[in-house]
Amino acid sequence: MSSFFKLIRPKQYVKNLLVFFPVFFALRISDLALLKSVFIAFAAFCLSASSIYILNDIRDVKSDAAHPVKKNRPIASGKIKIRTAAVLSLFLAFSGLTLSISSSFSLAMIILSYLFINVLYSFGFKNIPLVDIFMISAGFLMRLMAGTEYGGVQGVLPSHWIIIMTFLLSLFLAFAKRRDDLVLAEKGVEVRKSIEGYSIEFINASMSVMSAVLIVSYLLYTLDSAVQSHFGTKNLYMTSFFVILGIFRYMQITLVFKKSGSPTDVVYKDRFLQITIFFWVLLFLIFAY
Repeated sequence: MSSFFKLIRPKQYVKNLLVFFPVFFALRISDLALLKSVFIAFAAFCLSASSIYILNDIRDVKSDAAHPVKKNRPIASGKIKIRTAAVLSLFLAFSGLTLSISSSFSLAMIILSYLFINVLYSFGFKNIPLVDIFMISAGFLMRLMAGTEYGGVQGVLPSHWIIIMTFLLSLFLAFAKRRDDLVLAEKGVEVRKSIEGYSIEFINASMSVMSAVLIVSYLLYTLDSAVQSHFGTKNLYMTSFFVILGIFRYMQITLVFKKSGSPTDVVYKDRFLQITIFFWVLLFLIFAY
């Protein structure tokens, strides 16, 4: 059972919390009926994401077996047979799609699009430099769209800021992950083919650009008169301290400590980053709510 638990990667579900962002920024986080509806979108994405994780493991079984960390994954290590994993992947995809259909046609279309794009990613697009990163970012945006659909916040003015910053942050994290692949490749470890289209210099420059634009976007967001009117405060700019600190900490982990292989693992393990995120959320709650 532990192998199956590792196979579906529930710790990666933290990414799916993005579906709650529109509700949070729309100041409707206390609406329990609404949160119940958004939770359905969260559950549908968890099932669908696990299906894709399994599919990727099946497709990458040979390269994972040669990877210093991924070789311990259930399929690469031989603990779970490929046929068994394939059946489970199909079951999870069907379950996620069925759950979304039973709730909303719009959500079903988002989940279906997410599955379609990620299948394309698994079957070749992940080997195309830059395209691979932008497809990963598209997955984050779809999670956000699912939350917006249920949150009924399409007309809320800050929504375009959420989309922009989510896109920039996902690109920033994707570049950091590719840098870790490059470091491993330099040590002779077999990694994904798309890494041939990247270099340390290119990724360092790209991360610098993404982090700079992300910080500026957040500052503009907090200083936007419409945003200030929506939240009823002009003090949101003070939360930028923790945003900047968090970005610099992640760059330190990536560029200095060279441990950016899994953004989820970084968030789970790095106490400094956890405290930074906690105080950002706390300060935002104090000002906005």
